[in-house]
Amino acid sequence: MPRTKQTASRQAGRRPKNGSPKDAIALLKADHRQVTEWFGEFEKARDSKRKATLARQICNALKVHTQIEEEIFYPAFLEATGYEDIHHEAEVEHNGAKRLIADIEAKPSDEYFDARVAVLSEMIKHHVKEEEKTDGMFAKARRSGLDLVDIGEQLQARKSELEADSSLLGKANELFAAA
Repeated sequence: MPRTKQTASRQAGRRPKNGSPKDAIALLKADHRQVTEWFGEFEKARDSKRKATLARQICNALKVHTQIEEEIFYPAFLEATGYEDIHHEAEVEHNGAKRLIADIEAKPSDEYFDARVAVLSEMIKHHVKEEEKTDGMFAKARRSGLDLVDIGEQLQARKSELEADSSLLGKANELFAAA
């Protein structure tokens, strides 16, 4: 059966049986869903250790996500579409989120911790909505003719590198703290 735009769209978020990678938009949306799930768990959590763990997961995932978008996806989007206003707004939203993430990581046990995570959640919900709306960045990227599978491969490779680096850093910090 030939792949139509409709079947391609339905299958964009799935990894085909031949092992080929997700396209860029499917990968980025999967990140959005994961972080949204963790924010929901954070809101329901009552234990401070569980909240701290979730906040660390959220912050780490968002740092990796913003970095791969800024290094790979956003420049490709801007070059392919010329939509500077959308690109610039996304970058400004990232900068605000990064400042809040730094505050959350620097002050994990102060009285504003939960409030910071709640505000970060709202910022990310807004950002996701902007990227994923029908005339948003992702839709415009899909219509632009970008090779989203190639960009998806680049995003996944860079994401794997960054996650490995952060995992090693986390282990080093744990060893240092135990010494």
